[in-house]
Amino acid sequence: MTMSIDCNDVPGVGMHDLYMPMRHLISEGRGLALLNGLSEADIRTLECQIWADFSDQPELRVAIALRFRALLDVFAARRLRAEFLNQGFKVIARAVAEASTQRLNTRFGFNVQKFISALAPVSRPVAQSAAVFETMQIAA
Repeated sequence: MTMSIDCNDVPGVGMHDLYMPMRHLISEGRGLALLNGLSEADIRTLECQIWADFSDQPELRVAIALRFRALLDVFAARRLRAEFLNQGFKVIARAVAEASTQRLNTRFGFNVQKFISALAPVSRPVAQSAAVFETMQIAA
């Protein structure tokens, strides 16, 4: 039986499953892979690790590999790299969580603007202002 994956809409994966490649990179001392990127040879080595870790789940391992490649690509955007520098390593877990569920097309990758919105810190005064504005709209 041939299994196929729709490249126009790669299925979502669990956050912990998608975090596995990042954990592997961190254990090798390469935690800045999102910021610095990886060479094709490094990505292939990482994909071999994904294949070994998820050998009994072929569709999951393909989805993880595609989503992690797209995560590396989306961090090539200047604004996401700036968010990484501003927020530090805590942005990694949030980025992996976003990458595990956000719609992914293998041709176009992740939507960079959605990633920026999801990873941008929410300041309390802006959130309070939005709540006051919503209350005013309901009252009107």
